[in-house]
Order: sequence, then structure tokens, then C-alpha cells
Amino acid sequence: MKLERWSLHFYRLPYAREVVWANAREAGGVFALLKLEADGCSGIAEGTLKDTWSGVSPRSLAAAFEDYLIPRLREVDLTDEKVVAKAFAGIPENRLAKGMIESACWTLRAAIAREPLWKLWDTERSREVAWTVTRQRPSRMAAESAEVCAKYGFRTLKVKGGQGVDVDLQALKEIRAAVGPKVELYVDANSHYARGDALDYVRRLAGASVTVAEDPCILQPDAQFEALQRASPIPILVDRSCASKEDAALYLERGAKALSTKPGRVGLAETRAIAAMAGLRGAKTAVGIYAESALGTLINLQQPGTMPAEQTFFLTMTEQVSTLVPGIRGGKIELPAEADLSKLVDWERLKEFAL
Repeated sequence: MKLERWSLHFYRLPYAREVVWANAREAGGVFALLKLEADGCSGIAEGTLKDTWSGVSPRSLAAAFEDYLIPRLREVDLTDEKVVAKAFAGIPENRLAKGMIESACWTLRAAIAREPLWKLWDTERSREVAWTVTRQRPSRMAAESAEVCAKYGFRTLKVKGGQGVDVDLQALKEIRAAVGPKVELYVDANSHYARGDALDYVRRLAGASVTVAEDPCILQPDAQFEALQRASPIPILVDRSCASKEDAALYLERGAKALSTKPGRVGLAETRAIAAMAGLRGAKTAVGIYAESALGTLINLQQPGTMPAEQTFFLTMTEQVSTLVPGIRGGKIELPAEADLSKLVDWERLKEFAL
């Protein structure tokens, strides 16, 4: 089935408050929506544009699609995953653009099959999700944690660390007091600490009842990582430096116990492959946050994981371009039964928030 039409749309959605990431502060997010059309059906994908994450701008992303990727896509069968992947095999970089095409092709295949993607992949419709507590004063992090757990029933919180060991531990202490003993906590330090300090840090996290440590330091699939994971009392969740099947294979060879899979970063085809590899080695997988909107959440959450998924950042946004905003009850999101996810795009709202 050949590509008939395609379009790319850019939009900005505001946050309810300023969000502090590891390398930036922002009051809203910039997104790209890719739409592929073939045989009367449509597939879509959302990309998150941050210079410190994806490293692309609207102009550079559009150029990648127009100059290299779409021309190679026009003559291939979009229903054949291997053929689509082969079309881009010789093009380096452009990770976000290629991932968006892979995701749009998968949602297109679901629309053609007239079955939602989660059902096409024979997975459960319901997804347990976690809330990400971004960097703030410990008291504010604790208050936010208590509020969202009470409102949405979250049973897992991902706490952003990297504010200094003492501040991180104080935040965990106050969050634990606020949410009680039954809520699972894991910490993402965004590679803030030195490699030589990582083991002491994760041991202190474990002592604070944390169950997973994500990127405590800059990680590489080497002997130092292998020693860190072997000595750590809790799994080290590898995120930043695991963005491909090749990365995953190297980490699994070094004894990795948990990998982050991010459809918003590398596309659904790549994350499915990473998850399959992890499953064969008994490693956990998390469907990692990529600051998706509600629309991106409905797309990327089609990918299952063995840890609670992190796709809840859309709650931070005051506006959406989706006609359906996922409800969260008992810490879970139920995916829609709609096979054609392009029907969930509110095109008028998209125009309103277009760049």
C-alpha cells in the first residue's frame, strides 16, 4: 500500500506552571504531528521538539521529511514493517523523524485492519501509569504527590532527582510521609551525579524505599555499569543512552535489569524491538515520558511495558489538540477502542495553537 498524501503540523501547548527539566525551564511544549494517508486510511504520530531532547527545530524536522525521508517512503509498502525500516537503513541520525514515520505507519496499519493497535498487538487495553514529580522544593513535591495520588489513584511516582543528595533524600522523605507506604517511588537523577558517586547514591535511595534508580549518572554499557548494577540493591533503569536496539543489546550484555523505551523519541517499531529483547533477558521495561500531549499519549501508550508507563505529562497542559483526553482512574488509563487515531485529532484546535 503506497503513500498517497502526507502532512506535518507544528503546535505549542501551554503548561499550568513552569516545569523544570534537567537542562531547561519551560512554560509550554512544542510538538509536531505527522499524518500519512493511504487507501482512504490515515496514520499519525506526535513528536516532542526540545533542543536538549530531540535536537531539532520545526524547520530542521520539516527539511528532514521533505528532503530525505518522504521521497524514500513513496515507493514502499507501508503495511510492511521490514520494508519501511529498510527504506531508511542508509540514512544516519534523524532519529525523531524516522521514529515518527514508524509510529505513523503502525497507526496506519491499525486503521487499515480496523482494529485498535493495542488489540492488533494482542495486549491489554488498560495501562497502569505513573506520575512524574518534577524538580521543586521538597515540600512542594510532597504536596503535589499527595494531590495527584488522591485524585488519580497513582500507585507509582517517578521522582525527579539531581538537586543534590541531601535535597533528593529530603524530597523522598517528605513525599513518603505525604503518600504513605504503599505508593512505589523511583528516582530519575537525569545523569546528575558523578559515576564514582553513583553506587553510594543508589544505596541511599534504596534505604529511602526507592525501588528503581534511573540514570543516576552518565551511563555507558561498559564494565563500570556492569559493576554498578551488580552491586546496586535496586535495578538501574537506563534511559538517556539507550535509544536503539543496538544500545539495548549492549546494556543487556552488561546485565541491565531495566530499560526505558520511549516511542516519542525513537518510534513504536524501535521500542517494540527493545522491549522484546529485554523480555528475553528478564529485564523490565518502562514506557518512558517524552512530555507527550494527550494525543501523543494515546499513540505512544499503545506500547506496553512491564513497569507503570510514564505517559501522564499531558495533565500538566491547559490545552489539547485531541478530542479525547485520557481519564485516569485507579492509576490506570483505558485506551480507546477507535482503530483510526487520526479521528481523535481536533483539527480546529490544532490550527488555533499552530506555530
